[in-house]
Amino acid sequence: MTLKLELHNEPLPLSSPFRISGYVFDAMPATVATLRDGVHEGRGEAAGVYYLDDRPERMLATLESHRGAIEAGIDRDEAQRLLPPGGARNALDCALWELESQRTGVPVWKLAGVPSPRPLLTTFTLGADEPAAMARGAQAYAQARALKLKLTGDLELDIARIRAVRAARPDVWIGVDANQGYLRDPLERLIPALADARVSLLEQPCRRGHEAELDGIDHAVPIAADESVLHLGEMDRLPGRFDVVNIKLDKCGGLTEGLRMAERARQMGLKVMVGNMAGTSLALAPAFVLGQLCDVVDLDGPTFLVRDRSPGARYEDGRVDCADEVWGPRRVDMA
Repeated sequence: MTLKLELHNEPLPLSSPFRISGYVFDAMPATVATLRDGVHEGRGEAAGVYYLDDRPERMLATLESHRGAIEAGIDRDEAQRLLPPGGARNALDCALWELESQRTGVPVWKLAGVPSPRPLLTTFTLGADEPAAMARGAQAYAQARALKLKLTGDLELDIARIRAVRAARPDVWIGVDANQGYLRDPLERLIPALADARVSLLEQPCRRGHEAELDGIDHAVPIAADESVLHLGEMDRLPGRFDVVNIKLDKCGGLTEGLRMAERARQMGLKVMVGNMAGTSLALAPAFVLGQLCDVVDLDGPTFLVRDRSPGARYEDGRVDCADEVWGPRRVDMA
């Protein structure tokens, strides 16, 4: 059956600037792909991968260049072959999942063979700031039961940040994300401070391509790969250096590959984490399906936006819930 492809970009401003190692965001623009067959529609939203210059204008151009093949009636397996991992394929893949859901009346999670969704305990993220400001932010997340702290690679300041947040919230699970900010020597000094503060996860301490810096490193705190592993073809980078893989659909190119990565991680004896960029609930919903299979969930993206879609994901008691009506058999629009 032939399809009609509609594409547009959305600016998605953040409610306040968000700082990580080497970057400050004030918006998380996204590409939205919509597929229609005359009766049903499917949508996918992707922010791309900023550190690979995989941005909405490029994603839109990539999808536009394949319009003929897509509109001829592509399926998910063909999309895997047509496009490389990245944001463009994520938008297309997720649109195809929702299109099938609408055609069949079956929720995406059931099509994917995932257990009936339950609300997921999610981290709430604190951007890198002065220690006192991060402590106040931790207290402001009154409902949070898990926090993720962004670090910058400034060892002493990062340690002060961690200690301030732990003092403010002795009750919560804490993970930290260095976003490639550390070299070997300061990292070896950071890890004992993380253990002392009861930090449960260290995400992406070193630069992509420099994973050898983790050889022989103390794993007193489990280490997660984010930027170091983009897609299924890079999973061989994990053993011995990482304990957890953070799967993001914008990196791997959609829910189809994300599910395969989770299965492969289990086969390798690794734990699985799901994350997303600060997109709307349309971007979060496919990741929520994947999250049903994950040990760590970082799906607070819509909370950073000036405006989400309606209906959208719901946050209560430190958990995120994303009903089928957000993405699946029923269509939704921006509020």
